[in-house]
Amino acid sequence: MKPMYDISSCTVMIVDDAETNIDILVEVLGDEFNLQVAMDGETALESVTCKTPDLILLDIMMPGMDGYEVCKRLKASPETRDIPIVFLTAMSEEQDEARGLALGAVDYIIKPFSPALVKARVRNQLEFKLYRDHLEDLVRERTRQLVLTQNVTIQSMGNLAEYRDLETGGHIRRTQHYVQILAEHLKDHPKFRDRLDDTTIELLVKSAPLHDIGKVGVRDNILLKPGELTEDEFEEMKRHTIFGRDALLVSEKMLGRDSFLSVARELAYTHQEKWDGTGYPRGLKGEEIPLSGRLMSVADVYDALISKRVYKSPYPHDMAVAIILEERGSHFDPDVVDAFLKISDEFRKIALEHADFEEERLLLLA
Repeated sequence: MKPMYDISSCTVMIVDDAETNIDILVEVLGDEFNLQVAMDGETALESVTCKTPDLILLDIMMPGMDGYEVCKRLKASPETRDIPIVFLTAMSEEQDEARGLALGAVDYIIKPFSPALVKARVRNQLEFKLYRDHLEDLVRERTRQLVLTQNVTIQSMGNLAEYRDLETGGHIRRTQHYVQILAEHLKDHPKFRDRLDDTTIELLVKSAPLHDIGKVGVRDNILLKPGELTEDEFEEMKRHTIFGRDALLVSEKMLGRDSFLSVARELAYTHQEKWDGTGYPRGLKGEEIPLSGRLMSVADVYDALISKRVYKSPYPHDMAVAIILEERGSHFDPDVVDAFLKISDEFRKIALEHADFEEERLLLLA
């Protein structure tokens, strides 16, 4: 039967302190595989760091470091833990075999061994390894494609809102970076370390471009109005948080509650809430507001202040910082504001890099 995978280019390491055993194994395997040889555990570990074999035939009873310890150290290292290890030993007690397999060995061959049996088992293990590696490559590629699809979808959805207001071209990129550096700064804070692990921060950053997706549901004469909104117009503008939540909720139900869209939906719905309960759409107060909304709130307001709009000129960076500080504990979570103040210069750098207008850039440099 033809092997599923070409194993002829694979390398097998033989680790045994007996020259006779090594000679037999070299004769049995040398015409089919590349071989590495070590006569003690220390040499084997050194050799593996120079060139990683595809499989290791490992004697147990060796002077100095025995095979169990070699196996244990190989399995403890991320670089070598996936190398298949087959024990070769004269020990035949059931507990000895169980100990070896418990350490992570894939097979156990008793001496004196049949050359044909050794070759068959080596072939089987190498074919299985290549098959496993192939599956891992497929999974990695599929994961890469899924992540890329997610990112492109989010960016495209975020651009829907951006295209409704041509003066906010860099708003999505800037606020995404603001949220990232705020979250990174707060992840070691005692209050937030349990909620801001790397995965959560990645989801926050990925979802940030969707915070204003609901603006696609706001009429142009309100969204693009160059003057102050009337009370009724502002009430409709406020509904963009609800439009965004509802639009994302439909997609979230299709993907499941644990999908990345759950964070986007939460963020779109709550980023206009205020710490003192005077925000919208629900008037949430304090820690009732999800952390994602509290982070986005600071990022969104800072960017609105330093940006040119049809209804306002951009504010200088220092004035924007002063306004956010003044709203600490009323509009914004005090801890998030404290973090913002410590990294406000990084906010300025992000705003400069992604500025839409020269007028904004000059004020940021002032």
